[in-house]
Amino acid sequence: MSYYIQIGAGAGDQDERINYKDGFTNFIKKKTYNKDDKILVVEANPLNLDKLKICWKDYLNLKIYNLAIVDSNFTGENIKLFYTEDDKPCYQVTSVNVEHVKKHYPNSIILEKKVRAKKINDFLAEEAGLQKIEYLAIDAEGIDFDLIMDLNLKKFDIENISIEIIHLNKEQKKVLVNKLLENGYSYSGKGFDVLGYDLMFRKKMNLYLKLKTKYFTRRLK
Repeated sequence: MSYYIQIGAGAGDQDERINYKDGFTNFIKKKTYNKDDKILVVEANPLNLDKLKICWKDYLNLKIYNLAIVDSNFTGENIKLFYTEDDKPCYQVTSVNVEHVKKHYPNSIILEKKVRAKKINDFLAEEAGLQKIEYLAIDAEGIDFDLIMDLNLKKFDIENISIEIIHLNKEQKKVLVNKLLENGYSYSGKGFDVLGYDLMFRKKMNLYLKLKTKYFTRRLK
């Protein structure tokens, strides 16, 4: 059994603004699976759930979670989620970080909802346990760095990680890549995001891949 997990699912492939494309969704719908494989998609904004249900209506081995995935510094069961109606219909800039929403919509009215929160390590432990996670896609709108730095890479068997880096500064990018390197991951190209904002890292290491990843890290802006 293998798991395919997306944190920050948005509306899947139901967003007309990006031509009804979503990298993780497109990948999953083209893939051939073993009958025991599980697909888990996590979306914080409940306003996207109906579209996600349409997106995945034919997939019986898939489960949708309405959760805000957070790092271990958060305490409590619920968290404020920020968004704006100007981001309709699919609310792609929803975030637990209000400044992230304001950066994209500086002149908009910012709304909020309370949603259930779950720490990333707790979520993976409860849902996947020690089973292999073939792909973990993280697109958490402003807290991607916090999640990947909190993620226990020694505990979980994760083969590939796709992470959004567009919101990270140069130093954060280097720290993130160094953590992945130290845990046996090497840079393997673009991640799932259709706009090219994600990077993919694979749990595979040899001298060539290590040097390739270090060279790539030096070129990060």
